[in-house]
Amino acid sequence: MPLPPLPHLTDFDHRVLLAINHARTPTLDAVMTFASQIKVWFPFYAVLLGWLIYHFRRRAGRLLLLLAATVALADSISSRVFKPWAARARPCHAPDLAAQLYLPDGCGGQYGFLSSHAANAMGLAVFLLLTLPAGRFRALKIGVFGWALLISYSRVYLAAHYPLDVLAGWLLGAALGAGAGWAFRRWDGVRGV
Repeated sequence: MPLPPLPHLTDFDHRVLLAINHARTPTLDAVMTFASQIKVWFPFYAVLLGWLIYHFRRRAGRLLLLLAATVALADSISSRVFKPWAARARPCHAPDLAAQLYLPDGCGGQYGFLSSHAANAMGLAVFLLLTLPAGRFRALKIGVFGWALLISYSRVYLAAHYPLDVLAGWLLGAALGAGAGWAFRRWDGVRGV
């Protein structure tokens, strides 16, 4: 069942999408295409996982299990529940927008609500914010939120998602990350590294 049209939100979504998509440069094309590619995340995530294992030591198993569950649920819920339910075409598949869009990375699957990239990245960021000790590892916390914002912005820049698709992905990811962070603190019984 497709989402019912909401003219004011649709107009806002289209205007913001076009403003971001049309603010293009060859450098931004390269950066945004790079940030959206899943394969480029693997080295970053491998280093992050190694760092978490080193710092959490024997507690790393619990942490990594909940982190993996957060990302897997964010991806599954966004792709298998919301996208088919909402049936909202990606901007690059929308008949009224497709001709106006610049697509440096092509066009993704048919549906875009809500953004899996945004949900996964925000779930990871919120989970780490809540599980890493307060007052420590500030650069890492800022870095994962910066990474989540870059990935999310890239999805709109590349016209793979509307801004509200990204916002909805953030909300889903944040809720799952917060739930997993709460579960880790309860399960672990200890705050911090």
